[in-house]
Amino acid sequence: MRLLFSVLRTVVAVAIAAAIIGQLIHSAGNAAAADPASVGFVAVNFFSFFTIDSNAASVVVLLAGVVLVARRVHPDPVLFTTVRAAVVTYMVTTGIVYNLLLRGIALPQGQTLAWSNEILHVIAPLYLLLDWLFAPGRVPLEWKKLWAIVAFPIVWVLYSLVRGPLAIDAATGAPWYPYPFLNPATSPNGYLSVSFYVILIGLVIVALGAGAIRVSRGRGSGRGSGRGSGRPERRIVS
Repeated sequence: MRLLFSVLRTVVAVAIAAAIIGQLIHSAGNAAAADPASVGFVAVNFFSFFTIDSNAASVVVLLAGVVLVARRVHPDPVLFTTVRAAVVTYMVTTGIVYNLLLRGIALPQGQTLAWSNEILHVIAPLYLLLDWLFAPGRVPLEWKKLWAIVAFPIVWVLYSLVRGPLAIDAATGAPWYPYPFLNPATSPNGYLSVSFYVILIGLVIVALGAGAIRVSRGRGSGRGSGRGSGRPERRIVS
């Protein structure tokens, strides 16, 4: 089972990396054709998307999981399981938000690649969820780990809202925000609408993060460790 998931993790990690690189090259190419001086601005914007950050983290987590299996570490370390829980939370949130709020809406990164878009917003979130539910090695997490899961989204929102008014797009002369619902200038009720969506998505992240922790504490998690202790004994399988 662990070998099977190692193969799946490798394939999905490569697919996600290809999707990220493909979209970056495409977006940078469009920017270079329009204004070579804007490529740096577009590159920073590209990595300001929650989707890109979450998918990049997914590549790291999936490959780290492959390394742990190759080194015969079982069960997984608590730190790895915590990061994995955070990433699956972000990825499932990405899939939900994109497919409910953003699908069909032009985003400010230039023309999207259809295949890349589907990998980043559909295939990757689905796989990360299935991997969390069924891949062996997961250990029980303490409930306080929820703070670690929600930390990055809080920092990302603050970064996006502070940077937005300062990141002026030379092509439009308008502030740049990664997603329409974060832009108070285009939201129906300004910052009130922005606050509504931020709180709503924040609640989704908290709920999904709590769900990930609950799954980790379920039957069959962390064999050989105290249930819910969050401190399982790590051993090397010979």
